[in-house]
Amino acid sequence: MRLANSGGRASMVVDGGIIDVATATDGAFGPDLTSCIARIDDLAAAMDGVSGPVLALDHASLGPPSPDPSQIIAIGMNYASHAEEMGLEVPSMPAAFAKFRSALTGPVGTISLPSDTVDYEVELVLVIGRRTEAVTPENAWEHVAGITAGQDFSERTVQMAAGRQFALGKSYPGFAATGPWMTTIDEFADPSDVGLGCSIDGVVVQDARSSDMIIKIPELLTILSGIITLEPGDLLYTGCPAGVGMGKNPPTYLKPDQELVTWVEGVGEMRHQMA
Repeated sequence: MRLANSGGRASMVVDGGIIDVATATDGAFGPDLTSCIARIDDLAAAMDGVSGPVLALDHASLGPPSPDPSQIIAIGMNYASHAEEMGLEVPSMPAAFAKFRSALTGPVGTISLPSDTVDYEVELVLVIGRRTEAVTPENAWEHVAGITAGQDFSERTVQMAAGRQFALGKSYPGFAATGPWMTTIDEFADPSDVGLGCSIDGVVVQDARSSDMIIKIPELLTILSGIITLEPGDLLYTGCPAGVGMGKNPPTYLKPDQELVTWVEGVGEMRHQMA
């Protein structure tokens, strides 16, 4: 099942358009996304076999598939290729940091660049489906409602300032882009091996598979949930692969009027215009 935020309403994406969840279930689910995510298995069962009414999908109306997360957590240096291009050691412990909720945005629109040192980072993002605390690698995936695409935009000057201001440098408005929708785990042949990438004005700059992660998703959730509690709707950015602008010689950052297209296999693509 593909669950979208269409104009603030939970919608199932189907061939030819979308089906409004609240309408299709006579109000048993939705219209808000967070309650649907918290009951994702029941929702999938309720929507199984539903064929309409099918409404037109307006991409401009799409918002973040989890619009009200209590936490947005991101992981740095989770691909060896990225650690290598940045000249840093491969971590044995997740390099976790927060992205503030005010940075959350959807899969289309304009990103206002606050400086000339803003970077791109494609990431596979997990949408948490149930309270997650002290899980194990064996049951970790049971706590994930779905996968969406994410961009961890990064203002590198602020990020690398004294004390390493990761949360601030990665939390300007629009710097936590997610979408175009969330795809439930059952739709993936192997949710641990998913392609992801991004391009700038049609030139591919990042292209990898999530199986290249250093700390795999089950282990990552196990470590994190031993320290913090994740709630339904929370977002977990799982790290970015090589190809970021800061890793180039000389560094190459985003510029106004460029179009950044971000994709995750089995989910879809986001399109953002720089301004």
